[in-house]
Amino acid sequence: MNTTTPRLFIAATRQNEGKTTISLGLASTLQRFYPRIGYIKPVGQRFVNVAEQKIDEDIILMDRVYGLNCPLADMSPIAVAPDFTRQYLESSNHEMLVRRIQEAFDRVAWEKQFVLCEGSGHAGVGSVFDLSNARVAKVLGAKVIIVSQGGIGKPIDEVCVNHALFQREGVEIIGVILNKVLPEKLSHVEKFAGKGFRRQGLELLGVLPHQHILTSPTLGLIREELGAESLNPSPQDSNLVEEVVVGAMSVRQALKSFKKGVLVITPGDREDIVLAAATTLFGQGTDGLAGILLTDNQRPSPNVMRVIAALPFPVLLTKEESYRVASRVHDLTVKTRPDDTAKILLIRDLIAQHVNVQKILESI
Repeated sequence: MNTTTPRLFIAATRQNEGKTTISLGLASTLQRFYPRIGYIKPVGQRFVNVAEQKIDEDIILMDRVYGLNCPLADMSPIAVAPDFTRQYLESSNHEMLVRRIQEAFDRVAWEKQFVLCEGSGHAGVGSVFDLSNARVAKVLGAKVIIVSQGGIGKPIDEVCVNHALFQREGVEIIGVILNKVLPEKLSHVEKFAGKGFRRQGLELLGVLPHQHILTSPTLGLIREELGAESLNPSPQDSNLVEEVVVGAMSVRQALKSFKKGVLVITPGDREDIVLAAATTLFGQGTDGLAGILLTDNQRPSPNVMRVIAALPFPVLLTKEESYRVASRVHDLTVKTRPDDTAKILLIRDLIAQHVNVQKILESI
């Protein structure tokens, strides 16, 4: 296996802490020093089918953004399908899986100057099939950065638990990045968390302020996750949902809720609310409604459908009832997508401004 190409493994204390966000931003910054960069997510859990192959969705994002010029299957060598664990426990094939990861890494690293590796969940994820993140980092011969959410006590506690598993595998942790810290607490967290991590022999490499835009779903993401139908040809699929309003009130009350970034969720037979939205100026520019989501599979009348067709913001239709839909939207895991240009630019700026990349380079 290739042991000469510099590499870095991005781990976390739990799922959805921001590994992909960190990887996306670091890749941009590292390209200043290593123009030909590679990327691999050895074990993936959320995947899409591409040319009859299961490819982790983060691979699609990184490849689209950076044009990595590497077969997608090599960047995503193991996809944990629903029956993967059962099959492994019935007939262990550990050596084959290790070899698959190593051979995929060799192909990813071919003619590259640096390879960024991303884990999946906390350090122990994958232990059930003998490929925890800690074990994978060891297999790859990679040093590790651990990502955790902002705070002081809780992230230090959780990082120490994860650190212990990496230590058991003989893997070096070069530092920690804290993500999603309240902006007003940035300096406070940086000062005291830094002291706490140093007491544990760990370096705090960066503290990233929480940015609402990064956790707000777009209308396009909501449409895909709910399997909703688009009722109009609006091009504003990238509208961010900053607030959800369930339209179970009077039109007069609903009008008070029509403001920037609002997604109105209402039964499809509430044509009065749809028409009220159409008669306002909201949605005509950047200060308008994010969209309307009609529920209960109730399609409006032909006259109202003609109005919907002319609305500038997306109007979607789903089969589920309003409060269940609102709950699902609230609980969505928001992942950055290749066409989220504003988010990607922001992520790059955050890493450049708040992460000690020079320290990372010195530690590799």
